[in-house]
Amino acid sequence: MAPAFICRYFTQSDSDTVRVRQYSVLNQPDSSILTLTFKVAVQRYGMTPLMHAAYKGKADMCRLLLQHGADVNCNQHEYGYTALMFASLSGKTDITSMMLDAGAETDLVNSVGRTAAQMAAFVGQHDCVTVINNFFSRARLEYYTRPQGLEREPKLPQRLAGPLHKIIMTTNLNPVKIVMLVKENPVLVDVEALEKCYQVMDLLCEQCVKQQDMNEVLAMKMHYISCVLQKCLAFLQKQDDKLDALVKSLLRGRDSDGFPQYQEKFIRDCIRKFPYCEATLLQQLVRSIAPVEIGNNPTAFSVLTQALTGQMTFVDADYCATCGERGADKRCSLCKAVTYCNLTCQKLHWFTHKKICRILQEQNADLEKDTPRLKELKGAHLLPVFYSLVLYTCGSQSLLWGAKLPPFPQLCVCIPLP
Repeated sequence: MAPAFICRYFTQSDSDTVRVRQYSVLNQPDSSILTLTFKVAVQRYGMTPLMHAAYKGKADMCRLLLQHGADVNCNQHEYGYTALMFASLSGKTDITSMMLDAGAETDLVNSVGRTAAQMAAFVGQHDCVTVINNFFSRARLEYYTRPQGLEREPKLPQRLAGPLHKIIMTTNLNPVKIVMLVKENPVLVDVEALEKCYQVMDLLCEQCVKQQDMNEVLAMKMHYISCVLQKCLAFLQKQDDKLDALVKSLLRGRDSDGFPQYQEKFIRDCIRKFPYCEATLLQQLVRSIAPVEIGNNPTAFSVLTQALTGQMTFVDADYCATCGERGADKRCSLCKAVTYCNLTCQKLHWFTHKKICRILQEQNADLEKDTPRLKELKGAHLLPVFYSLVLYTCGSQSLLWGAKLPPFPQLCVCIPLP
């Protein structure tokens, strides 16, 4: 029997509908439960159970409904919303990925002409936007696992399809992260396997450029991953059986400030090698990166990430100093200035971080000494100045005087007013 909450979760104000749904759950075998439920669960606004579950963030419910044949592209909603739109609005990246894997179309628009990615961006769900923009169907990769035409063997062995698809789907383009994904799969840590993988990536890059609707973003991402795989291949052929030397090369920072120069040069070199010089995206990347000296902002990694994934690099979030993963919550116990995903990342980064850790400790100590003075300034005259600046800029005195302003930043640069 299916759990009794399946249909009770989707009950509406119509009591007849409620009774029919509860009957279908409590009195019918599993094979007919969802068939009966779907007939009555589309309410007058066009909401299906899958839409409800996606919007409420119920991953288990979404999985169950999809397994029993729920239509992921149903557009009976009165405003044209789909299950993917509701999943992206909920901010649940796992449910958004689930809808995409089930065949959700990303280019469907609602009554106001907005796609799922645009709706998610409108409400600030940038992680879901990134998932949608970086989705790559497994079927497109499976094509290369079958011999085509006169080929005697496929371009990509079946055992490599899964690990390679995982790398393609990653939204973290840090080269260290990609190398770590390669290391996690022993089947990829092989010269022949890496050769086949990067050749398939080059074919996908060419396909993205030459198709009718050219996808420069996906083409650049395929090319970039291909370059990282080729770098892994080069290190394997030389000396390193486990790619540890490559990881250290990418992480090694200069003595003055710990900036990873080799990683910056490598990413710039990957962009420069993009074979389609007429691409608009390439020209934009070059114009953004070329004038910047190595070591200054914006870095090549931040510009490339913004262009390919759409991630907001200025969003207040902590990134792992090793692999660049967002949401790192482990800090160096000494300097408190560098964050990591886990202990593994911290151990990998320590060989270069220890050179500047003491400098960061001293900076942190000086900052703590100034904190009481900043708090005093915050309570004394900065808040009135903040009020006047906001009122002058917004021009809505009656609204802002009655509103509760957010706390003034604890760390700021003060500009004297005349």
